[in-house]
Amino acid sequence: MSNFIVRKVAVLGAGVMGAQIAAHCVNAKVPVVLFDLQAKEGNKNGIVLRAIENLKKLNPAPLGNPDQAALIEIANYDDDLAKLAECDIVIEAIAERMDWKHDLYKKVAPHLSPAAIFASNTSGLSITELSEGFDADLKKRFCGVHFFNPPRYMHLVELIPTAATDPAILDRLEAFLTTTLGKGVVRALDTPNFIANRVGIFSMLATMIEAEKFGLTVDVVDDLTGSKLGRAKSGTFRTADVVGLDTMAHVVKTMQDNLQGDPFYAVYRTPDILTKLISGGALGAKAGAGFYKKVGKDILRIDPSSTDYVPGGGKADDFIVRVLKEKDAAKRIKALHDSKNPQGQFLWAILRDIFHYIAVHLESIADNARDVDFAMRWGFGWSQGPFELWQAAGWKQVADWINEDIAAGKTLSDAPLPAWALGDRSGVHAADGSWSPKQKCNVPRSALPVYERQAFRAGLFSDGNANGATAGTTVFEDESVRLWHQDDNVLILSFKTKMHVIGPGVIAGMEKAIAEAESNYKGLVIWQTDAAEGGAFSAGADLQAMLPLFMSGGVAAIEPMVSKLQQAHQRLKYANVPVVVAVAGLALGGGCELLLHAARRVASLESYIGLVEVGVGLIPAGGGLKEAAARAAHNAKGNDILQFLKNDYMQAATAAVSRSALEAQTMGYLKADDVIVFNPYELLHVAKTQARAMHDAGYRPPLKTTIPVTGRYGLATIGAQLINMRDGGFISAHDYKLGMMIADVVTGGEIENGSLVDEQWLLDRERRAFMELLAHPKTQERIMGMMQTGKPVRN
Repeated sequence: MSNFIVRKVAVLGAGVMGAQIAAHCVNAKVPVVLFDLQAKEGNKNGIVLRAIENLKKLNPAPLGNPDQAALIEIANYDDDLAKLAECDIVIEAIAERMDWKHDLYKKVAPHLSPAAIFASNTSGLSITELSEGFDADLKKRFCGVHFFNPPRYMHLVELIPTAATDPAILDRLEAFLTTTLGKGVVRALDTPNFIANRVGIFSMLATMIEAEKFGLTVDVVDDLTGSKLGRAKSGTFRTADVVGLDTMAHVVKTMQDNLQGDPFYAVYRTPDILTKLISGGALGAKAGAGFYKKVGKDILRIDPSSTDYVPGGGKADDFIVRVLKEKDAAKRIKALHDSKNPQGQFLWAILRDIFHYIAVHLESIADNARDVDFAMRWGFGWSQGPFELWQAAGWKQVADWINEDIAAGKTLSDAPLPAWALGDRSGVHAADGSWSPKQKCNVPRSALPVYERQAFRAGLFSDGNANGATAGTTVFEDESVRLWHQDDNVLILSFKTKMHVIGPGVIAGMEKAIAEAESNYKGLVIWQTDAAEGGAFSAGADLQAMLPLFMSGGVAAIEPMVSKLQQAHQRLKYANVPVVVAVAGLALGGGCELLLHAARRVASLESYIGLVEVGVGLIPAGGGLKEAAARAAHNAKGNDILQFLKNDYMQAATAAVSRSALEAQTMGYLKADDVIVFNPYELLHVAKTQARAMHDAGYRPPLKTTIPVTGRYGLATIGAQLINMRDGGFISAHDYKLGMMIADVVTGGEIENGSLVDEQWLLDRERRAFMELLAHPKTQERIMGMMQTGKPVRN
């Protein structure tokens, strides 16, 4: 198979989506040119320049490193169409108007490279209609590529071919989207709003209809349909506010205009309250008011009967909260179905509506049930797809209940369940694939070569997909860690603690892993089994594990554990086989210190790394400050070390956390030659590849050397700034104490500037300061506050 190398991407349209797609290409080191209309006055590229400037202000941040906004090339349709000839992929992302898109296509088509893939980021217009007017060659290279907002963070991209699209084009694009941009690709049929928006907007409309029927307010509905139900935290109405009520209304209109024969057509009407809000300019979060409005510190909700904003804060009933905590889906759904509580009846109704809808529509919107489930998980943030949930709850029982409700006239349509959904069927996902009504059989996963990079692909209920918690051959396992391998000469260490916190069991596991790897393997990879599903790499030291030690033996009882952590990290650093840390999600405190001691780091783009101990009134004591001092001395190369130490010092003193792996590189937590991976499902593959390559290149651990430090000169300089901050009221007396203790470690303390110290000298200072702070009442207040509320205490 020939290589598909993407030299440059063009994005047509510098609106919110277009600019963010361009930003994500830059994140992935893909050169990109962003086009828009010529500005009527001032700089002719003013529209694009303003869009790029706006990228730096958006939250969540579209750019992994805001400084890279300058790497987006600017262009306009009047002067720069010749630039399209350099682009291997051209993505159109202008407003959802068929006529505007066709006008633009006529303008750009003559300038496209003869091999370029041309794609529209439409959220629901017909891809076949968009391709009308193209010659046969361009039709072959045209498809839909629907990113979800915000494109950096949402895993889903829907790929939509027409009957004329060359399958090889789709395969190339899927590989690029998967590995380079880190996306989960679902192939959708060319039907209005494709899969995720079709099902997701139906679900939101059905929820609004049922909420009105059961007399529930928007705040109660959001509490019921958010994380408690396993969906996005924002629930239903707040999600609509975030998306934009005008945007939601537009997607609904696409359904109204194009789905007249649909048995659920009555659902596709714009709710009266939505129309009223839009006509009054209340378009959601971007307008400061929608279903919710913030007034001062209060969040008010809309009262549909009066269209006034009234105090919010309504919550789910305690009984329903208990039901939703039930882990067994069959028991949970039965309790909702049987409930006499209006909130329980409402939840059964919206689940029944979505089950009914996807069964009726599966054949017309997707090739198979798997694509629907992944579309809803990756595009709408559902923890389980609707088919998965139905199967987990007992397929036949739920189907019987839906049929009863259809017969009783309770459903939103009288359409019967399709024949394939009835009988003795136990579900739609199995080891041999997922059900396809069109093909009348289970279809397996895509076998494209790109998926060989995913050691463990996203799993579905009962699909037999292996996962990292049980796969491979176990070498050692206890309640804290699992040591295992996949017959490829690389040992894997996975933590089993909550948030992968580091306590005595994990420390012992690290020691055991290094000894085992040195004896029998080419390398060691530290990887967490939920890395691709939003889990933490490690949230740091296990404060809960410290508590019994503290209660029984006071502060002194904890010192041996701190010493063991330091020595375990030193063993990682000087191991005789390469230790590669595969980081995704949070790597805080001790988790950050662990990765600093590895031979190499392979990090998912969405890695949030930092030394955050000051938040609980402590300082880093697992070698993090020692590594900061060593890094500054190395980078200074004979110049004033203090100038190079300032950033590391401030990061530890302010508990700064990177907002991406790219930013972690600029902060020094990742090195320039560490690898950043965009698809978290590829993290383990890349980490193991790195470990084997380092071994095969003749890996040797670093030699132990001394570290030049700034001593009392550095300590006095930092101390003077801290005194000014304390006396000016910017930091508390305890913050000043913490700041001085961090300074004492990274400067080496009261010794001469330029003195050479060994690592143990700095580790001892870390540990002594940590122990002194642990005995301090202010620190104990901060630790207890964090354990009780999860939030830092400022004292």
